[in-house]
Amino acid sequence: MRLSIGSVFETLINKTPIRYIFTTILVYIQIRTRKLSTALKNVKLTTMRILGIDPGFERLGVAILEKNKGEKREKVLFSECFKTSTKLDFNERLLLIGEEVNRVIDKFKPEVLSIETLFLTTNQKTVMHVAEARGVVVYEAARAGLKIFEASPPQIKIATTGYGKASKEQIIKMVKILIDIDNSKKSDDELDAIAIALTAFACLR
Repeated sequence: MRLSIGSVFETLINKTPIRYIFTTILVYIQIRTRKLSTALKNVKLTTMRILGIDPGFERLGVAILEKNKGEKREKVLFSECFKTSTKLDFNERLLLIGEEVNRVIDKFKPEVLSIETLFLTTNQKTVMHVAEARGVVVYEAARAGLKIFEASPPQIKIATTGYGKASKEQIIKMVKILIDIDNSKKSDDELDAIAIALTAFACLR
């Protein structure tokens, strides 16, 4: 028997303490209004590989995570902090970023790109350059047929720590708890990319 939302809420109102009613309504609204990428709706949760990218033009955080159906934890197949030289022209740096993203996609065959949305800073030039680098990444992923998932900073914080105002240090600490990582070779950029990939996994559950 199918129940309407109205009948569910009526039952809650009659039989549930008021604090739980408000909690349930809030959760329902959050689920209904969450703006996930429509492209993710057809992704099958069997074995999935996600490419996580922390966008930048000087340092690009890259991570490939995999999770098999039935497993409780994701695993890192690959991660790196890809750097471009300040001695190069900016267009050359963009070219290298595109080539590296294409190389990683070709080698690991991920199904989804999870990339952080752009947030504004006071340095407009830096924002523009990061936006251009991010565009190159999205282009290469779309060209390779990947589904695109855009993770906002609050989403990343909630997915990794459960708290929407968590600090960067708290996120990194939780990432090391949530997934097995060789701490000796993981930079902050890599850990950020891993967190971004974990966010996509969390939103697909």
